[in-house]
Amino acid sequence: MNIPLFPLVSTNAAVQAALGTSPVRFYPFDFAPQPGTPAYAVPYAVWQVVTGLPENYLNCPPDIDSYSLQIDVYGGSVDEVKSAVKALRDALEPHGYITRWGNEEREKETGLYRYGFDFDFWVKR
Repeated sequence: MNIPLFPLVSTNAAVQAALGTSPVRFYPFDFAPQPGTPAYAVPYAVWQVVTGLPENYLNCPPDIDSYSLQIDVYGGSVDEVKSAVKALRDALEPHGYITRWGNEEREKETGLYRYGFDFDFWVKR
């Protein structure tokens, strides 16, 4: 479904400072540019739907959906990853809830640092 996540973060000045402006490096899962391509840059963040559920009623169709999203930030240093996570947290929390802080790790394959969290919110249809 249409999940309006990008508009919630892309106009935030702190997110732009952390993830760039042309473009804001906040991508749906598996849409981030790959290393070696001209558009690739770090840090960047990706998101994916963990689960979603319509608000079902007995007397009418749903008018709102709930989503639980996983957001992962990747970067070349711990500081830039944590800065981007903080910026995303501050941009998103007025619109929903962070329900889980994920693991902090460094990926063996890429050498990038990664930190993630889950974000739950409601989307009117």
